[in-house]
Amino acid sequence: MAEFAINNKTHLTTKISPFIANYGRELRMKIDIRRKEKIEKTTKFAEKMKKVQEKAGVALKRTLEKMKKQADRRRKEAEVWKVGNKMILSIKYLVFKE
Repeated sequence: MAEFAINNKTHLTTKISPFIANYGRELRMKIDIRRKEKIEKTTKFAEKMKKVQEKAGVALKRTLEKMKKQADRRRKEAEVWKVGNKMILSIKYLVFKE
């Protein structure tokens, strides 16, 4: 759906859609919006896609929580640096310009 939306949007720079730029014609949709059964099928499809996207969102959220839990297992609190603290600096990867 995202690809469809992007390919059919007229862009400010070119004043045409990417589909027209690639194929030289408008994208044809095989939907007769005057037929009631087509509208009903389209509505059912949209509802189905919304449910699929919600289900995928829940799965992604669950996975994100698992990944965070795994990452946090070995994570430590960051040291607080103050002005005047002394430290050792490695110059191994520093590049000096002459």
